[in-house]
Amino acid sequence: MPSPLAHHAFIKMNGIGNEIVVLDVRGSDICVRPEEARAIHTNPKLAYDQLMVLEDPRTQGTDAFMRIFNNDGSLSAACGNGTRCVAWALMRDTDRTSLTLETDAGLLQCTRTAEWTFTIDMGKPRLDWQSIPLSHEVTDTRAVAVTRHHEALTTASMVNMGNPHAIFFVSDIAAIDLANIGPKLEHDPLFPQRANISLAHVTSPTHIDLKVWERGAGLTRACGSAACATLVASVRAGRTERRATITLPGGDLVIEWTPEDHVLMTGLVELEHEGTFDAALFADVVA
Repeated sequence: MPSPLAHHAFIKMNGIGNEIVVLDVRGSDICVRPEEARAIHTNPKLAYDQLMVLEDPRTQGTDAFMRIFNNDGSLSAACGNGTRCVAWALMRDTDRTSLTLETDAGLLQCTRTAEWTFTIDMGKPRLDWQSIPLSHEVTDTRAVAVTRHHEALTTASMVNMGNPHAIFFVSDIAAIDLANIGPKLEHDPLFPQRANISLAHVTSPTHIDLKVWERGAGLTRACGSAACATLVASVRAGRTERRATITLPGGDLVIEWTPEDHVLMTGLVELEHEGTFDAALFADVVA
């Protein structure tokens, strides 16, 4: 039996270089499986960091429930860049300027501020060790000792922005081989649900350079939730103001941690192409 995704429509986008595929299955009984998510990623033209699957709303007043797959088939509860792409896809050809999406991490308010620019309210950061989560109790998640894989990486700031993040503040991002160290830290026993690993260099009170190893996706050109977590971590450490520009390899995000304890992320999205899945893509997927 062929996959129900055969010949189903998709949209390929990116949020400042964070590669995204948007798949809308609302109004159907399709339930995307991890092996189907992995199969989509094998097509070079569809290779993604996150697959954003839109399902029927679960909560009244929301536009869709988002199930988020990493390219290894694992699930994530948050993807800020992907959420902006979804907001564009749902508002295209309409006069809408806002909508509400739901994930396992909660409700996300999305606002269109320009044709290709969106602000996402990513909600409140979680900062206690159990909510991140860590495998053992720590009294201060601003500076947690970690397994030494590099002489410059001895302590990290821990933040949960729908998924767990470990942020290392360093003086030279380029001096550290994140592609090599990232997998080791992601799977460190300190992180029972694995973690996103970020290297951050604060260049001014309103600017941070950032590089991210993304849990379940690998080295990425951009990670919106990591940018949010990094801003929170830098504010907690007294390194920056509550609003700053975060520069990732793919581009800039403006992040603000409001007095109401919500983190707002603003950035661009780009449409790459759209079409329907070739049935052959799922030929090796067992029905």
